[in-house]
Amino acid sequence: MKTVCDFCKTEYSLDAAPTGPVKCAVCGHTWVVRTPPRRSPILVFIAALCALLAALVFAVAVLYQHQVTEIQAHPLVAEIGDVTTSTDDDGIMHFVVSGRVVNRSDQIYGVPGLVVISYDAHGNVIERQRFMPSATLLDAGHHTDFVHTLSVPTANVDKISVELETLGDDE
Repeated sequence: MKTVCDFCKTEYSLDAAPTGPVKCAVCGHTWVVRTPPRRSPILVFIAALCALLAALVFAVAVLYQHQVTEIQAHPLVAEIGDVTTSTDDDGIMHFVVSGRVVNRSDQIYGVPGLVVISYDAHGNVIERQRFMPSATLLDAGHHTDFVHTLSVPTANVDKISVELETLGDDE
């Protein structure tokens, strides 16, 4: 425990709290050392629990706000549900992409066109195909399903993605 002379400010380090007054070895001033109040382990536990609860509430609030901001920025999302193959009359295999467009917001939105992009093993775009889903408007919290057969053969296609068509998708 540490104590300081009230008169000359000399600092002392004590092994234990003294039972009576102490005298400064430098100036001779005498004073009573006050022992610091003990912290109750229960109060320390409650304080730590409150801090943890506050951190948890803060984290949930931040995550919720991030989700709200993300939904406001991108209310509609396109999701691929399945990719299968079909064979045309010439015996050439093509991918059939099915999925849905989801309205994550609490407002009605117009459904834009979709772009299915096929990539090779190096991540290069092989082809971009635009098509319109069956619904033109999507109520809040609803979704519309889509199915599209790619015109490009399955050879050399390594990955397929689907995106909502945006202004400037002129490639």
